[in-house]
Amino acid sequence: VQLVESGGGLVQPGGSLRLSCEVSGTTFSGYAMAWYRQAPGKQRELVAGISSTGSTNYADSVRGRFAISKDNAKNTAYLQMNSLKPEDTAVYYCNAEYAIWNYWGQGTQVTVSS
Repeated sequence: VQLVESGGGLVQPGGSLRLSCEVSGTTFSGYAMAWYRQAPGKQRELVAGISSTGSTNYADSVRGRFAISKDNAKNTAYLQMNSLKPEDTAVYYCNAEYAIWNYWGQGTQVTVSS
């Protein structure tokens, strides 16, 4: 199973980015997907998650600004990030979970700076 993230980059405060996570090597639709992030010197934290049935949950710090979604036809999960703040700067990781199986992507850097 492979997870490949894309869409990170440098953006000004208040800007938007959309991260993508393409999953291959497995039946995507049965997986719960999540996005985590890790800033320098900090622990990895959950940003947003979506179950196989579409239920979503968000960290308090991003609720109302970020939106997680998944497209089973494209084997891809997304994280739409709006109203970005400097404190959102981190490496963002995609995670796929099903039963006892748990997989991670390699991460994509998001930097919010003027």
